[in-house]
Order: sequence, then structure tokens, then C-alpha cells
Amino acid sequence: MFYLSGYTGEGLLIAAPGLKAIVTDSRYTEQAQRQSPGFEILTIETGVSHFTLAARLCARQGIHSLRYEDDHVTVKGFASMQTAMPGITFVSLDNLPEKMRVVKDDGELVLMQKACDISCKAFDHILGFIKLGLTEKQIELALNFKMYELGAEALAFNTIVASGPNGSLPHAIPGERKVESGDMITLDFGAKYQGYCADMTRTVAVGKPKDEMRRIYEIVLRAQTTSQDALAPGKNCVDIDRIARDIIAGEGYGQFFGHGLGHSLGIDVHEDPRLSPVSQAKLETNLVITVEPGIYVPGLGGVRIENSCVITDTAARSLVSAPRELIIL
Repeated sequence: MFYLSGYTGEGLLIAAPGLKAIVTDSRYTEQAQRQSPGFEILTIETGVSHFTLAARLCARQGIHSLRYEDDHVTVKGFASMQTAMPGITFVSLDNLPEKMRVVKDDGELVLMQKACDISCKAFDHILGFIKLGLTEKQIELALNFKMYELGAEALAFNTIVASGPNGSLPHAIPGERKVESGDMITLDFGAKYQGYCADMTRTVAVGKPKDEMRRIYEIVLRAQTTSQDALAPGKNCVDIDRIARDIIAGEGYGQFFGHGLGHSLGIDVHEDPRLSPVSQAKLETNLVITVEPGIYVPGLGGVRIENSCVITDTAARSLVSAPRELIIL
């Protein structure tokens, strides 16, 4: 709904030739009017559902068929929709809105660059904040606060802070573990700015890391830089994934890299296409995609390095300016 209208509240969006309408309730009427000035705003009355008012609108416009986002409608919601609109035939949109969002326009890229700039500045700040004895939760809160202070409207996703052995958890939840000397700390975070997401990951060391962790870092760094350098329009996503996967497997850590190499992002932090061992999609100019290999060894820790990159006419450009080389605090 936001992509087509700029509206961020709750409700339904109905579009047809000669019609652009949002059905919502009184909590969001003024918000919808402000955010979507070119749309007809319909406010439900007490005791009237969104679907009932939508049915009246369809009858007024002579609409007998609607394509809908089945990925965003529950079974219960679809049943309610059918009950309220018995004269309407429903057909899946088959991810059409998501397909429309794959290639970004210049305005979207400006917003995504701003989101990444905020994230990088917050990372610079947190490097001076991290010290022995702080908990993962304290680091998370400080990082989140800085992103808001720098202009983020929200977080793109829940920030990950994984220290020491917790680094073996790709999606670790920041907890009360305190930073110890020799720890590697993985920070996966991103700001949201005017509706668009950033996504970046850096792993830093506090004091001298273990020799194996330093070696793992160098392997992940080589996998990340080599696969990112291979990005270009027309390239197969599976081939880019294979570059990083072969490097990691060749060093004996293949079993410790279990996720795909990356994903597109924009309004949502995870969008299609993906860089994965099974993706048959091809990269396109002005698509934004992450490159984020990792190695996660239970009982030891983990390393992940991630950039968000925009595909250019001939290659790719990172939206993330933070250094990728190992930072030792």
C-alpha cells in the first residue's frame, strides 16, 4: 500500500481505471488525507467493516473482479472478504507489487543511500562506545538510539548484537552477556528512512581475537569482496552465491555457512530476488541487493560481513561506506 500511495496506516487500497481509493477507519482518516492527497479516502462507520465499505465502492464503480495480495491476507481474512463481497471474483496478484518494486528509481535510491549513511554514521559512533563489560543489550540500545538521533524514522529490523560464542547464532537476540577481551562482536543493523531500509553487518574484535577467528574473518572478507565484485546486470544470482560458497567451502568451513548469500531490499528489508544456491533470477540495473557471507562455528563464534549494493549499468556500487577490514578496538 505504501509503495502505491505513500500511506503508512491501516486499511485497504483499491485501484482501477479512474479510481484510487483507500478504505480506513477514523484513526487514520487525516493521516491518509495528508499522505495520499490524490486518493479518495473512505472512512468506515461504526459497525461497518472495511470489506463491506469496499463492496459498496465496487458496486458504485461497477467492479466485479479484484486482484488481491494473497501473501498478505490470512485464511480468516479471505473468508471475511468473500462474505462481505459475494458478487466479487478474487484473483491472486501473484506478487505483482513485489515485482514492480524490484528495480528502484532514482528517488528511491536517494532514500536508500540516506538510510545507509545513517547506519554507517551510527556504526562509527558505536565503535567508540563499545568497551569491556558492556552487555549486548546495552550496545544494541546505544546503536538504535544513535540511528534515531541521526534521522531514522524506524529500525529496518531488530538489531543483532552477538558477542563471543553467541556469534555462532546468525540471528542472535542481544542479551545480558558482557563483552570480554578477545571477543568478536557481530553487529547486523539498519535504519529505515522515509519508508526505505538499510542493511549492513560488521564484525569487530575487542582486544586480540583468537587465531582461528582471525582466519575465519579473512576467509569471510575474501568471500564478501570477491562475490560483491562479481555483481553486474544480467548475472545469475545462483552464480554469485556460488563464488562466496566455493571460497568458504575451499577453506574447510562450508558446513558453517548455511544461509543464502544475500537478498534484495527496499521498502521491506527482505525482498526478491535472492542470492542463493537455488535462485534462478538475474540481476538488473538499479536493483539493490545485500552480499553477506558468514561462518558460524558453535562453541567458538562467528563472522559476517554485509554490504547493501546497487547494481549499476556495468557492475555494482556499495551503499555502505564503512570499512570491511577487521577493526580491533
